[in-house]
Amino acid sequence: MHKAQVFGYLLVSFLTGIFVGAWFENAYSATVVFVLIGTIAVTVSAYEKTFAETKKAQRNRQVGIVIGACVLILALGVFRYGQANLNQSVLTEFVRSTGSGQATKGIPVITRGFVDNEMSVKDDKAQLIFHVIELEVPGRVIMVDERTLIFLKAYPTYQIGDLLSVQGALQLPDNFAPDFDYVQYLKNKDIRTTISYPKISFESTIRLSWPQQLKIGIYKKIFAVKDRFQSSVARSLPAPYSAYINGILLGTRQDIPADLTDAFNKTSTTHILAISGYNITIIADALLGALVFFMRRRRAFWVSVAVIILFTIMTGAGASVVRAAIMGLLLLFANGYGRMYDPKNSILLAAGVMIFLDPLALRFDVGFQLSFLAVLGLMYIGPILKEKFKKIPERFKLKETVLMSISAQIMVAPLLAYIFHTFSLVSIPANLLVLPLMPYTMLFGFLTGLGGLIAGPLGQAVGLIALALASYQINVIRWLGGLSFSAVTVTMSSLVLCFLYSLIVFGIWSVKIIRGRTNGNN
Repeated sequence: MHKAQVFGYLLVSFLTGIFVGAWFENAYSATVVFVLIGTIAVTVSAYEKTFAETKKAQRNRQVGIVIGACVLILALGVFRYGQANLNQSVLTEFVRSTGSGQATKGIPVITRGFVDNEMSVKDDKAQLIFHVIELEVPGRVIMVDERTLIFLKAYPTYQIGDLLSVQGALQLPDNFAPDFDYVQYLKNKDIRTTISYPKISFESTIRLSWPQQLKIGIYKKIFAVKDRFQSSVARSLPAPYSAYINGILLGTRQDIPADLTDAFNKTSTTHILAISGYNITIIADALLGALVFFMRRRRAFWVSVAVIILFTIMTGAGASVVRAAIMGLLLLFANGYGRMYDPKNSILLAAGVMIFLDPLALRFDVGFQLSFLAVLGLMYIGPILKEKFKKIPERFKLKETVLMSISAQIMVAPLLAYIFHTFSLVSIPANLLVLPLMPYTMLFGFLTGLGGLIAGPLGQAVGLIALALASYQINVIRWLGGLSFSAVTVTMSSLVLCFLYSLIVFGIWSVKIIRGRTNGNN
């Protein structure tokens, strides 16, 4: 059995363990059971003397050890989920201990800490992720190390790293919609409490640890560059085209008009505004190819790695961005050290790293689920469609674009319909008309922002090309999204969802079996 194959099995086992752990009320008891099973399997396989008699017996021994190891890794996944799910929140326990009747109304407190992320602004309202260091209550100060979500007015604005004192009602979030688990959504972001429209003042007495100081220092510099670039694009292009360019380059969506966002949803082109593996691959290859002309390949490699990491932080480090960054880094490592790049193991490793850091994402993070489903569609359904339509000639990569779009849509469509209760009927033509021009839009959009930083007229001159491309894409999306039949409303149960994905998996497996038999006969 090949090492890469075994590695893939172990990664799948860990992910399976996380999934299994989500359905056990007592994850630790389940962990013990799986550890016992795995230990017995490894022990029996390793010390059974009869396995050493023939090559077949030796292979059976190896298979037994691998199966046992997979069960042990599965147990690790179950344990990790149980550990993450039982993480205690000081702020949550404080609100609950104060009185269940007041939990949703809020408990008046003073919290001190720092702004932990970019301020999200929409119209005259804003949201702010606040990292609490101290919780002051009558008679004492409780040391805390967790995040809370603050609802506030759009002005004044606060920057990442600002030290603040926040006086308001600390409360537990509530699910405001029947089909959306808002509490779990915040929990996935490591947020378990909220404060609405508090009194905020700047604070100078808080002492931060050196990791927090380092994080703030790095983030301030990164987001300063991001803000300058976004402002440059906004000065060079009119709205909403500037918002669209910033969206496809940096993943920011807050300035995109509501009607345009709705058109993106109806045409299933929202992924354009999400940083994907495609974006990261372009950045990685372009950087490495350009830097080797100015420095040694090894140094160029590490500079490229640093840029991808900083770019990931700049774009908000969402699930799709982190997944794409990990896969892009693995591609860089493969190219830099002369190793074979295995996309299947890469996607599994990316998922494994992300799930280990945040086990709850596998079950509750929709962005994580959609991101990996789309990649799996490209990896497993894409080759099947390419084989079926290989006789169709390639023109300007249109065939590849269409087939890749269909591959991703097949995998994500059931989940999108289940969550958002809509199914787009125009997603394929929309993606066909928009995606082929995306690399050029990104290129000239980036040059527009860069040119604007150098000189305003230069940014505006280059921006004419970016404007033409963005205008075409936005008009296409608005036109298709405005059609009466662009999307239909669907209602789907979890049982139907599982059935649809079972059909997809069965279809992929059947095609592989048929191909194997055909190749064997030939």
